[in-house]
Amino acid sequence: MPLGALPARFRRPRVLIVGCGDVGLRAASGLMSSARVYALTSSPARVPVLQQRGIVPLLGNLDDAASLRRLAGVATHVVHMAPPPLQGSTDPRTRALIQALVLRSPPVAWVYGSTSGVYGDCGGAWIDETRRLNPVTERAQRRVDAERWLQAFGKRVGTRVSVLRIPGIYALDREGGTPKERLQRGTPVLQAADDVYTNHVHADDLARATVLSVWRGRALRVVHVSDDSDMLMGDYMDWAADLWQLPRPPRISRAQAQTALPAMTLSFMGESRRMDNQRLKTELRLKLRYPTVREGLQNAPVF
Repeated sequence: MPLGALPARFRRPRVLIVGCGDVGLRAASGLMSSARVYALTSSPARVPVLQQRGIVPLLGNLDDAASLRRLAGVATHVVHMAPPPLQGSTDPRTRALIQALVLRSPPVAWVYGSTSGVYGDCGGAWIDETRRLNPVTERAQRRVDAERWLQAFGKRVGTRVSVLRIPGIYALDREGGTPKERLQRGTPVLQAADDVYTNHVHADDLARATVLSVWRGRALRVVHVSDDSDMLMGDYMDWAADLWQLPRPPRISRAQAQTALPAMTLSFMGESRRMDNQRLKTELRLKLRYPTVREGLQNAPVF
């Protein structure tokens, strides 16, 4: 059947969002003017929430491969933001999704939201997307596994796979999207001699980068979606504390942190890097609305 004879809903690009949480919803808003947007959800209670946003909900579960078969042929483009499982060094969810979507005509493009943690500790160095991967934590290893499966899939079937490596996401209107609660708890940070560089991106800029990647992302290309901030973690927390008129966090040595902080917090304090974002600006042609966390948080209310 010629394209012009197809119903209008099939002539428009169809974008499937897998992992339609906070960032997914923001990206959906930017996609709707040029595409029909679908979202995978495992929760029937979330169906009306998605419908109210103009998104077509599709029930399915990444941990139940049979439930994903209905996705075959639905989308021309995929935005994949769903996390891997919480344990293990591989990501069977991504494999199951690939197997489902390849049953019929594969999508033209697939944008995957990965993590900057795939690099491990870089000693505070500036790094670009050619940096050798060194995933130390299982959390990062799962992301590397997903990246490799998707890139192999793209090579095999011709889908334009773009990988976005993402640092800490923040926003005033995002749950847990500011350091306010950590400051109020008085959680320590590392002393200057032991401190690490931290990278950030505002949720709105990440969503905009995701939308641009759907249309402009290059095949088998990795892009750092990080802002221009160049701050040590302790300096960032001090700045935020001053902004909100809260006490600055106490400083402790790395040795003290081993017993004073939970394992998840320690894992972030064990890696230091600064992410070069030139591909974001030149290839996706994104102009950051929030070039640093200062612009992103300076309108925060005083607590």
